[in-house]
Amino acid sequence: MSRSEAFEQYVYAQKQGKKYYSACVSAGLDPYPSVLQDMLSNADTSGYVEVGTFDIPSELIVGTWAGGRKKAFAGNFMPLLETGSEFADKWINLCAAHLSAGGIRDPISCFEYLGKFYIKEGHKRASVLKSYGAPSIYGTVTRVIPTLSDKPEIRLYYEFLSFFKLSRLYRVRFSRPGSYARLQAALGLEPNEEWTEAFRRDFSGVFRSFGEVFDALNSEKLDITQADAFLEYLKVHPFAEARTQTPDQTRQCLSALWPDLRLFAKGEPIWVSTEPEEKEKSLLERIFGTPKLKAAFIYDFDPLSSAWASAHARGQKYLEEKLGNTVDITSHLCGEDADETMEDAIRQGANVLFATSPMLIDSCRRIAAAHKNVKVYNCSLSLPYAGVRSYYCRIYEGKFIAGAVAGAMAKEDAIGYVANYPIMGAIASVNAFALGAQLTNPRARILLRWSCVSSDPVKELLDAGVDVISNRDKDGARAELAWHLGTYAVEKDGLTALASPRWNWGRYYEQTIRSLLNGGLDAAGSSERAINDWWGISAGVADVDISDTLPDGVKQLALILKRGIAEESIDPFLRPIRAQSGETVSDGTRLFTMEELMRMDWLCDSIDGSIPGFDELMPRSQSLVRLLGIYRETIPPKAEENRK
Repeated sequence: MSRSEAFEQYVYAQKQGKKYYSACVSAGLDPYPSVLQDMLSNADTSGYVEVGTFDIPSELIVGTWAGGRKKAFAGNFMPLLETGSEFADKWINLCAAHLSAGGIRDPISCFEYLGKFYIKEGHKRASVLKSYGAPSIYGTVTRVIPTLSDKPEIRLYYEFLSFFKLSRLYRVRFSRPGSYARLQAALGLEPNEEWTEAFRRDFSGVFRSFGEVFDALNSEKLDITQADAFLEYLKVHPFAEARTQTPDQTRQCLSALWPDLRLFAKGEPIWVSTEPEEKEKSLLERIFGTPKLKAAFIYDFDPLSSAWASAHARGQKYLEEKLGNTVDITSHLCGEDADETMEDAIRQGANVLFATSPMLIDSCRRIAAAHKNVKVYNCSLSLPYAGVRSYYCRIYEGKFIAGAVAGAMAKEDAIGYVANYPIMGAIASVNAFALGAQLTNPRARILLRWSCVSSDPVKELLDAGVDVISNRDKDGARAELAWHLGTYAVEKDGLTALASPRWNWGRYYEQTIRSLLNGGLDAAGSSERAINDWWGISAGVADVDISDTLPDGVKQLALILKRGIAEESIDPFLRPIRAQSGETVSDGTRLFTMEELMRMDWLCDSIDGSIPGFDELMPRSQSLVRLLGIYRETIPPKAEENRK
């Protein structure tokens, strides 16, 4: 490369530096590179570690070790000094060497602090390479270790250090704790599995290509990193798929998921619908009619063998009886490929999908992204995805009534309660039952057991001497209560049914379809926000069966409570409440938000028992708790199958 060409490159780089300088001054920002020595004067550090020599991502080189050469460069490391200076002459000589046969061979020397790099030696070498847009610069790195503290940025950095030991990658930077471990799992790697050189090269290529697509699409400047977006992307498009995609395919798939990224950047807000929405037909729909609805029910278990699926199948049958003349309704049992099952339903004309299990959420997200004209519903609670509308029952309302009955009917103060899983909404049910029992017996104590921990929690409660037990809720059938359903009294000659909360999925499906018939497919809501239908007794989706054998006074009280909840004049949680920790969580005047009820993770002080940790759960329960657990963000990730 001739010196004249190198001179022209300096002039170009200098213009870029002055442009950056002027923009910073206008914005009131420091226009020069950061000085690490100044930053460390007010920081707690624990020492220095020699990391080695490797390629440093250029965009992470942001400053200088000392302030002596600071004003020769703008903050983007483009030169500021005039041509003819000794500095400019040396820069031009290096530039000429850069594209010569020899090139720039010597590595720069840097300090790394909190994931950013500060040059000690090689400022001009870095400047020349940056002026040509070099994606990385070869350098020797010394790491400055910050003292461990509770500051979020320090905790996140220590997670990065663990990740770096395995991957030797700097370019992957997350903004939220726990993400590095989740990425390791999403890539099919065990928590402490080191990356091979081949896998590192493979990942780096895929990640670099994805990052370019993300940056090109991110015109609204979402406050998330490339890695944040990539991890969300892998939830829908596994790495084995992402690694085979062309940039155009990645762009198409990422564009479809952009509403979810927007929600992620805002902190995963979820809009909770507590009642069916009344919709009126528009003028055009009254003139030309409503688009034909074809609803497909998607099951991941056979209703003949699964009580959960059977409840939804009864809901489907109820819908057929109510609206079968106006809506085409089909059912589909998933095989090995849930995505293909849903695609097949759509090929058959379905424009509304009801996926009846939370475990189908990943397939629902992919289908919703690929078919914007199809409304996708998933039976789950508190999942923050824009393209899929989730639905569930406020079963805690029925639990409150059952608790009041139990408190009135128990001969002793101890009452048994069998909970299923520590998932969203479940703790509200436990607490509501306890508050209901205290309503009729202030001395009542709830003995809490978990079916996801013990193989026979009912036997444990019977051995403890309780004479009233609240067990699994009814699934929609109005058959006579049995030992394994509802709240019952334990008598010498058998069991006596008292009350049983139950869900009526058919009522949800009927009201949802009616809303779609009146408002068209747009009635399902905007795809730009996450919507969760959490309906209760007032909508007829949750209910409680009250036994005719109850004493008249107790039965009358249960009916009053049910009517009051339906009319919203009674709130189970509107009373003074103290948690097991001794903390007063309500003074009796505050209303809990739907989000607080969903994510409730404390127990009332009248409950004897605890919320089981993830390691205490039986293996078959762990998948659901990973997805919907109240502590799902803290569960150690499990390596996903790296599908080929």
